[in-house]
Amino acid sequence: MRDDDHSLERLARLIEAGLGERLGRRELIRRGLALGLAMPAIGAALAACGVEPPTRSEAVAGRISRWQPTPSANVPQVAPSPPPLSGSFQPAKAPTRPVAAQPPPAPTRAPTAAPTASPGTRFAVIGDYGMEGEPMAAVAALVASWAPDFVVTTGDNNYPDGSAETIDRNIGQGYSQFIGPYRGAFGQGASENRFWPVLGNHDWVVGYPEPYLSYFSLPGNGRYYSLVRGPVQLFAIDSMPGEPDGWTIDSVQALWLQAELAASTARWKLVAFHHPPYSSGHHGSSDWMRWPFAEWGAQLVLSGHDHTYERVQRDGITYVVNGLGGAARYARGFNAVEGSQIFFNAEHGAMLVEADSASLHVRFVTRSEQQIDEFSL
Repeated sequence: MRDDDHSLERLARLIEAGLGERLGRRELIRRGLALGLAMPAIGAALAACGVEPPTRSEAVAGRISRWQPTPSANVPQVAPSPPPLSGSFQPAKAPTRPVAAQPPPAPTRAPTAAPTASPGTRFAVIGDYGMEGEPMAAVAALVASWAPDFVVTTGDNNYPDGSAETIDRNIGQGYSQFIGPYRGAFGQGASENRFWPVLGNHDWVVGYPEPYLSYFSLPGNGRYYSLVRGPVQLFAIDSMPGEPDGWTIDSVQALWLQAELAASTARWKLVAFHHPPYSSGHHGSSDWMRWPFAEWGAQLVLSGHDHTYERVQRDGITYVVNGLGGAARYARGFNAVEGSQIFFNAEHGAMLVEADSASLHVRFVTRSEQQIDEFSL
């Protein structure tokens, strides 16, 4: 049977299940990804099952993001609409009041234009996710339902050993719609790259991480880099011992980060890497990554490695361990670190970050849409 026939058969199975079981949007997306269908095909299933795309007024109101599925010549395009989150943060809307008619104002001198603020952005953070299977597919469906502007990872993108043979099934199967240029087997990918990973220890097992560097199109040398999206600047670091430019506080990589942070004019400066400076999980803390991030100007540090979720307040900065993206969950370690605010390991999930010039709002949500943590900077 040809690949096209296999895809049509899987699409038919998804539509049959959607109609027979009256599945909602998120469950249809989750099952479609588990079947290996690309987002355009899943969009066709949504349409066939009567799950309508967002209305124009909803889009204008800002309840969906700019993401759209990759167009296909044979499959209608349907944009996923984010479901409401339990206890989710929503900005209050001012009540509309009738305004009495007023006479036209007298002409005045035009004021000097104020500087234009950076537009807001919303993005997902996933960690230790790169293991093909139902948990990874469920988290990928959750992320897709949010329609984020981009996705950040905290490493371990490709289990077990970072090989070229497994990388597309472990990454592209769930997140191809964010990757560009995409050359894998799961859809057409994105017109521009919106997937920003960091290296983890499993990505290095193969030796030098050539499969990872070949699969993604990343700035700089690909192992560490920075980029700006709206009011956020992301600094992606390689925390793996053995990194050619070093991993200690006086390394070439660390000096690069210090200089980049000092030069940044972004409202929010986030540093992401794999090994957590502080963790109460199975692996525990990675002391070599206790760089003076707050002193250098960072405001939030994201990491993974322990397959848990934890928020730690130390050294004048917030550290988050986010490793519940799909690989087997870990137990708590023997010692809780000082400054730990919350520790969770009961279910897989992801973070949703919403940032504008005034605030950066973070939530961790499980695959079953339970909000576990929420904080703002």
